[in-house]
Amino acid sequence: MNIAFIGTYPPRKCGIGTFTKNMVKAILANTGHKNPHESMMIVALNEDNQEFDYPPEVKFTIRQNRQRDYADAARYINFSETDICILEHEFGIFGGDDGVYILPLLHRLEVPLIVTFHTVLKNPSYTQRSIVEEIGKKSARIVVMSRRAFTFLREIYHIPAEKIEVIEHGVPEFEKLSRKKAKERFGLEARKVLLTFGLLGRSKGVETVINALPAIVEKHPDVLYIVLGATHPSVLRHTGEEYRNFLRRIVKTKGLEKHVYFNNEFVAEDRLFEYLSATDVYVTPYPNEAQITSGTLSYAVGSGCAVVSTPYWHAQELLGNGRGRLFDFRDASQLASIVDELLSDPEKLSALREKSREYGKKLRWPKIGKQYLFLAEFVCDNWEKEPKPEKQAIDLSLMPTYDLSHVKRLTDDTGIVQHAKYGIPNLKEGYCVDDNSRALLMSILAWRQNRDKDSLELVPVYLSFLHYMQREDGNFRNFFSFSRQFLDEHGSEDSFGRSVWALGYLIRFAPNDAFKQIGREIFFRSVPHSDNLQSLRGIANTVIGICYYLKETPDDEAMVKKMKNLVSVIIEEYKGNRDGDWQWFENIMTYDNAILPLALFSAYEITGEDEMLAIARESTSFLESVTFRNGCLVPVGNQGWYERGGSVPEFDQQSIDVMAMVLMYYRAFQVTMDRTYIEKMFASYLWFLGENSLRLPLYDHETCGGCDGLERQGVNRNQGAESTLAYWISHLTVLAAQEKEHLLIGSQ
Repeated sequence: MNIAFIGTYPPRKCGIGTFTKNMVKAILANTGHKNPHESMMIVALNEDNQEFDYPPEVKFTIRQNRQRDYADAARYINFSETDICILEHEFGIFGGDDGVYILPLLHRLEVPLIVTFHTVLKNPSYTQRSIVEEIGKKSARIVVMSRRAFTFLREIYHIPAEKIEVIEHGVPEFEKLSRKKAKERFGLEARKVLLTFGLLGRSKGVETVINALPAIVEKHPDVLYIVLGATHPSVLRHTGEEYRNFLRRIVKTKGLEKHVYFNNEFVAEDRLFEYLSATDVYVTPYPNEAQITSGTLSYAVGSGCAVVSTPYWHAQELLGNGRGRLFDFRDASQLASIVDELLSDPEKLSALREKSREYGKKLRWPKIGKQYLFLAEFVCDNWEKEPKPEKQAIDLSLMPTYDLSHVKRLTDDTGIVQHAKYGIPNLKEGYCVDDNSRALLMSILAWRQNRDKDSLELVPVYLSFLHYMQREDGNFRNFFSFSRQFLDEHGSEDSFGRSVWALGYLIRFAPNDAFKQIGREIFFRSVPHSDNLQSLRGIANTVIGICYYLKETPDDEAMVKKMKNLVSVIIEEYKGNRDGDWQWFENIMTYDNAILPLALFSAYEITGEDEMLAIARESTSFLESVTFRNGCLVPVGNQGWYERGGSVPEFDQQSIDVMAMVLMYYRAFQVTMDRTYIEKMFASYLWFLGENSLRLPLYDHETCGGCDGLERQGVNRNQGAESTLAYWISHLTVLAAQEKEHLLIGSQ
């Protein structure tokens, strides 16, 4: 069996790399192969400016913050002879927010995947939880190193129990070395040794041990506390040796210079075992419980040390049943008392070592490697044996429960607030007609789809706002402060068009006559200004609104003529810019692109003119060719737009572009009854739920809001009106489309 590993790898100095190296050796020991490169392939993670002289089993390297490297790595694994992939996961070793760049790689894998989680957080951030949940969906099996991690994955991340395996952290089979001989190697024959090792940072809590030393030294003046390990690379980058210097100041203040030794190096495993063998008491003084796995603790137990530790999660499990002693977090006096007790009673100390040593035999890497090998063989034998059922165009089980709580949170008695800081309304930015028009459209959609009384109560709020923002001449202002001051005299053509769209929809589907009549009044006062529109998107939005009105009042010939005049501008622009390899309305694709073919599909429903339909379908096909990659929607990013002859920017992707795609495909389906449009519509909608470039959801299940965009480093977590409304309009449109699709299937 050929296995690909993804993780850090020696000679990079990293705990994950050491773990990966040991696992490779342990699996090889159980297969009979001698050389790792014969059946193992390593995909190694580097920081961007790193280069290492890797051994031959490292076949591919990923630069941490180079997104293309991740896609290239997936392609390399897929085209190799790999049977299964094992990922060593730690948030900090991958690029993007919390290591989000690993998700597109995993999504592209065509071989079964096992993931070892080295960290499982009890209180993850939104992005961290989303990443773990997505990994859970992609993985055939997940390995954790403690029962508590197993529980967290089930209860916090909702990963099925049958997907999770508990395999403890392995430790090497060290060469046996007596404590006396080990102390002689370091010249410590006359000292009682306390030891803490690992990459140094404030999360280690070393100051607690130093604060305990005066009381320990008073009774045991021969004590030496060794702090073994280099400063963690990320700590070194951000704060340098600040923490180590802080510890040295404590040592000097307490007069402990002869009792504390700092060894600032990343020691090899053989050297580490010599230190562990020379240790009388090993201490892990982590300052809080949130440590689900500790490789250093596993090594200490595996080498038969007497261990004293704070009760963090891994320590509670590994040191249970008398295999170690626990003291409270940051409690230096309690630590001093326990260490004094052990150093004063050699028999008690020896008994503790023996229990640790016996349990440590279970942790030897060959035994751990055998468990991983059995798991890999099982996954390979059972992966995708059953054929997948044919997918329905729309899978309602993937959609969140309908909940407008964030929309209501953003709405006050004036209207819907433009922006939010995360899920909290940002009142400083005030209101705009753009968003209140979308909100009016969304609330009527919600009433039609769900007969939701809450959405019905929102209609007059948004309608009142549009009425207030309409000038005496019928045009609209756009921006309005929280202190109720107008911030402009004339709004944009986009905001004008969106207002006409919402009003036309209101006239077509008004919940009551009162709403319809005020909607008609605002609509008819505004529509004459459409004659002066220059912006294609302003024109397109206006066309869509007029088409809704004409479905309600098809005999209004004057309005039909106005609509056709507007459509002719769009068509002429298309003809003027289209050529063999560019079927678009402009020489550049910018924002809200799908709104242009959507307007033509809408106009065709009214006129039946074949030219409108032909251009709508052709431009839709071209837009699709630009924005769909591997079945996943990748809207044109607003970091430069897409100019003819140029490249398509991937970021920043915006929710309104996705909403427009959903609406365009739904209208195309209504016009043509072609079910492939429904499939594309749902694929576009899934962008919100994580089927996107970074495999991260933009819908926040906690707040029920929509995040503001997909950026290179991750999700923009602000949840303003535009993105939230874009999500809910898309959500409600998918629900409506699902009903239409069932009607179509039933009639066949």
